[in-house]
Amino acid sequence: MGRVIGFELNSQEPKKAADFYSKVFAWEIAEPRWDYWAVTTGASEKNGINGGIGKGPSDYPHGIRLQIEVDSMDESIAKAMDNGANIVREKMEFDDFYLAYLVDPTGLGFALIQNKK
Repeated sequence: MGRVIGFELNSQEPKKAADFYSKVFAWEIAEPRWDYWAVTTGASEKNGINGGIGKGPSDYPHGIRLQIEVDSMDESIAKAMDNGANIVREKMEFDDFYLAYLVDPTGLGFALIQNKK
């Protein structure tokens, strides 16, 4: 089962967006890594999710995407495509995880994340 584990806010001015959310909602914003600012939205004992703010790529310059953690990136991509999704960004490898971006049949963007174990 895929579980929503975070969000991404895409902006062409991510530093300005990070400053805004920090000031308005008191979100803790980490130092940027890969043009991505990790966000902690509140205390861990309260319900909610954390996420990040990044510079939106040309194919998704503004908007919000959910991050869904999966056990198998390849199986999840295949199943999503079989059900009408399109791949926006193929599976990418990072130090601790794999990441891919897709769009569902209605046009909503989402990210798949598979942690390396």
